[in-house]
Amino acid sequence: MGLETPVKWGIISTADINRKVIPGMRASDQAELIAVASRDQSRADEYARRWEIERAYGSYEALLEDTDVEAVYISLPNTLHCEWSIRAVEAGKHVLCEKPMSKHVGDVEAAFDAAERSGRILMEAFMYRHNPQSARLRQLVDEGAIGDLRLVRSCFSYSLYDAENIRLRTDVEGGSLMDVGCYCVSGSRLLAGEPEEVFGQQLIGSSGTDWVFTGSMRFPGDVFAQFDCGTALPERDELEAIGSEGSLFLDDPWHCVEPVIELRREGGVERIELEPQDSYRLQTENLSDAIRGAAAPLLGREDAVAQARVVEALSRSATTDRATSPR
Repeated sequence: MGLETPVKWGIISTADINRKVIPGMRASDQAELIAVASRDQSRADEYARRWEIERAYGSYEALLEDTDVEAVYISLPNTLHCEWSIRAVEAGKHVLCEKPMSKHVGDVEAAFDAAERSGRILMEAFMYRHNPQSARLRQLVDEGAIGDLRLVRSCFSYSLYDAENIRLRTDVEGGSLMDVGCYCVSGSRLLAGEPEEVFGQQLIGSSGTDWVFTGSMRFPGDVFAQFDCGTALPERDELEAIGSEGSLFLDDPWHCVEPVIELRREGGVERIELEPQDSYRLQTENLSDAIRGAAAPLLGREDAVAQARVVEALSRSATTDRATSPR
C-alpha cells in the first residue's frame, strides 16, 4: 500500500551493505532517500554523487541535525549499532539498524528504552523476515505440513581471508556468528520459539575471530536446532524444518533471490514456488508504513532482545565449553 507522503530517509555510513538497501528504497513509493553521512566529507560527497543522493554530510551528527530526515538506516560496524541507534532516536529519527544489533543484551535493551522514551520506532534489519518465503514457511509449519516440528537445521557460510576486512576484525566484534550465524539463530527462533539451552563451539582463526562456529539449541517441547556458519568455508546457505512426517527445505533462505520451498514427504517432493520480491524494499516499506501509522513493525523490541540473548549465550558457551541458558 502506498503512502500519501513518502518517509524521508538518511543513511549513516557508506558501508558495502548499502548497495543492497538503496535500490529497494529507490523502487518504493513509501520511501525517499535524501541524505547520507560519512566520517569524512569528501567520502560522503563522492558517495552521494555515485548514488545520486541529494545531501552529503561529513559527520553522523550533522545528518541527525537535518530536520527533513525522518528515518535513518544504520549500517555502521557492530560495536556502534546501539550507540548510534540511541543517538538517532534521541534526535527524533526512526531507526532501521543493520543486524546484528549487538550480542550484548543490555545494549539492545538500552537502545529500545531510548526509542520508547523518544516515541520513535527502532527495528533490527533482518531483511529475510520480511520476504513472503519466510512467512509461507512459518505458515506451513503451523498448519502441520510436516507433522510435529522436531528439528531445525541451517547453515550460512562463505570464504574470506582478508584480515583487514571489517568482518574479520575483533575490535568491532566481527566473526562468523555475528555476521552470518545470526541468521541461523533467527531462522531457528522463527520456527521453534526461544531456546532453553544452547551449546556453541568455534574455530578461532588467525584474525582472532571465529572462522567456523557451530551451535545446537534445545527448545520447549523437545524441539532441537543445529546450525553451522563460517567465514572460512565454502559458500552455503540452507534452512530445513524437519518434522515427524516430512521436512521443508529452503535452498535460498536468507537472500530469497529464488524463493522456493521443497515439501519433502514420503510420497515425494512438492515444490512451492513464490514470486521473487526484494526483501530490502519490503523491510524499508514496513518501517515506513509503521512510521505513518499504516502498519505494525514486523520486528521490534521483543525479537531483538531475544535474538541478542541467544547470540550472547552461544558466544559464552563457545568460550567456556559448557551448555548455557539464554534466559
